[in-house]
Amino acid sequence: MTSVFDHPWLDALFGDDDVSELWSAPTQLEHFKAFEVALAEALEACGRVSPSVGRAAIEAITIAEFDISALADGTARDGLPIPSFARQLRAFAGPNSPAVHNGATSQDVLDTALALTLRELTNILDHRIQVLDGKLGEIVTLHGTRMLMGRTRMQAALPTTVSNRVEAWRRPLKSHLDGLAVLRPQVERLQLGGAVGDRAAFEPNAEEVASRMAARLSLENVPVWHTDRSSIADFAGRLSLISGTLGKMGQDVALMSQQGLDEIKLRGGGGSSAMPHKSNPINAELLVCLARFNATLLAGMHQAMIHEQERSGEAWMLEWMILPQMSVTTARSLAVATLVCDEIEQIGMDAIRT
Repeated sequence: MTSVFDHPWLDALFGDDDVSELWSAPTQLEHFKAFEVALAEALEACGRVSPSVGRAAIEAITIAEFDISALADGTARDGLPIPSFARQLRAFAGPNSPAVHNGATSQDVLDTALALTLRELTNILDHRIQVLDGKLGEIVTLHGTRMLMGRTRMQAALPTTVSNRVEAWRRPLKSHLDGLAVLRPQVERLQLGGAVGDRAAFEPNAEEVASRMAARLSLENVPVWHTDRSSIADFAGRLSLISGTLGKMGQDVALMSQQGLDEIKLRGGGGSSAMPHKSNPINAELLVCLARFNATLLAGMHQAMIHEQERSGEAWMLEWMILPQMSVTTARSLAVATLVCDEIEQIGMDAIRT
């Protein structure tokens, strides 16, 4: 066991296959290759390599296969996979290797791959938020006029409606969609800095190389950002905000399902090994757990912002450890919140005696 996200049975509770796939070795290798293809094309277009070398290198990159064991050994030795990746790719390209990784550094490949990953992740999150919003809207339509006891500080206050409580779950979803849209150009961007982040190896064609690569990859062409992780931290913050919103929903549902209150009836609750009469609000509880987990990880992403001088080792590694977990946690939260909506058989009551 390495984590709950790839455990034989805990993965069924915490994992998300769609988002885990985004961080998988095959997907990341394809992103590495996409960077190298874009670079070879740009070098050819700018006349830095001959057309024949550029085209042949692109063909070689496209069909290249890699020794994963060598990548693992290289990562253990070098602290990252790209030196081994580049050596294997150059060997595969043979005489056309001058168009492979020429002028680029490991961080250019890894951070551009991160940008491509976050673009795909945002697509998934965006879709799931919209699906959840629709589910909550259906609940309001079907049950919105039914009554609930409003509670402040967990004490009975005044009667309110199902619509009032559900809309409190629903309203933040719009801000999360807007927040993700704002973050797209901030994180979906090319990283091309070369050895120390000044693009000196690409002069006098640096801007043209970057522009062509960004266009090929459908990423923003922005100044070098390799030591400025603020946008990545902002993205992590949005992940925590999304799961936090859903944690609030889960906490409300769990409290509403308490015996004696019975303000909500859920189908398919979890059972107990000792008390067969119980029906536990497992998915509501899971939303709370996932929200708290992401909140704890967010502090680590803020620690990972501290990239010293022109490149960090330790801060960058910390980001690799945390961000994938936060992304899986957030995606799982959205999927589980949608399941909770589908589990609702009844919510609220016709009237409340005061």
